[in-house]
Amino acid sequence: MTRKILVTGRLPGEVLSALAEQFDAASQHEDRPMERRRLLDAVGDKEGLLCMITDSIDEELLSHAPRLKMIANLGVGYNNIDVRAATARGIPVSNTPGVLTEATADLAFTLLLAIARRVVEGDRRVRAGEFRFWAPFLFLGREVSGKTLGIIGMGRIGKAVAQRARGFDMSVMYHNRSRIESSEEDRLGAGYESMEELLRKSDFVSLHVPLMAETRHLIGRREIGLMKPSAYLINTSRGPVVDEQALLAALQAGQIAGAALDVYEHEPALTPGLTLLDNVILLPHVGSATLETRTLMAAMAARNLIAGLSGQTPPNVINPEVFS
Repeated sequence: MTRKILVTGRLPGEVLSALAEQFDAASQHEDRPMERRRLLDAVGDKEGLLCMITDSIDEELLSHAPRLKMIANLGVGYNNIDVRAATARGIPVSNTPGVLTEATADLAFTLLLAIARRVVEGDRRVRAGEFRFWAPFLFLGREVSGKTLGIIGMGRIGKAVAQRARGFDMSVMYHNRSRIESSEEDRLGAGYESMEELLRKSDFVSLHVPLMAETRHLIGRREIGLMKPSAYLINTSRGPVVDEQALLAALQAGQIAGAALDVYEHEPALTPGLTLLDNVILLPHVGSATLETRTLMAAMAARNLIAGLSGQTPPNVINPEVFS
């Protein structure tokens, strides 16, 4: 009997076809999350689940899926999944690391440049018919070249951002749970600093940490208060890493120069007041949203699912202890 799987988001046709060759695959055909009730109903007889980062894979869902044998998450972050509960049921969970590094680093640096040079604000003004003349000190931004970039979280994406900063002759410092190899520091031209010193010295602070208990509200009122009044905060990691109320208050008061966000504390909801500010850029969680990267992520998630349902260890399993 063909095993049944559920795919909760729209995937490229070639990826769905590959899954359909091996499984009885039910899938979401729209670019929108599955409604919760529909998801709970659909998962009941499934052995495999290829889910999106917008799906909450919690105790409630797992209790609705007694036959579930594999969960493949389309995304590198997996805070949407109760991994402990899945592990207790002997269910492997996988993610899609690595393939989104370059796309996310590109976006982080795009936001850095855009907030410094007021690109989005300028675009709005031109569209509104407010570009009537040029003046030497009108609509000034800040230079990026030669400035100091502080990177919090020096994993794959943090390192890729540091590489891009070298092209702008930036001074790069970083803070990480553990210091990287000195050879890597030399290659990237990056120096290790304490969190406090990094925040005090940086002209731009870019966040690249996973969401876990110790990184929730990693950047709050105290941390923002350490930053220069001329500094900018860029977040392409996870929304709850930043205390959004504290950030809003700092932006309103001019305590820092600006912020550029791709993720939000209560995504997709925004903290009221953010959209009223000119010194913040707001994007709809598009860090990995290139055709190339999302296609690779879908294919990787599919390979993980196929491996798990074939009795093999998925290439990107995050709870390998289920196989011991």
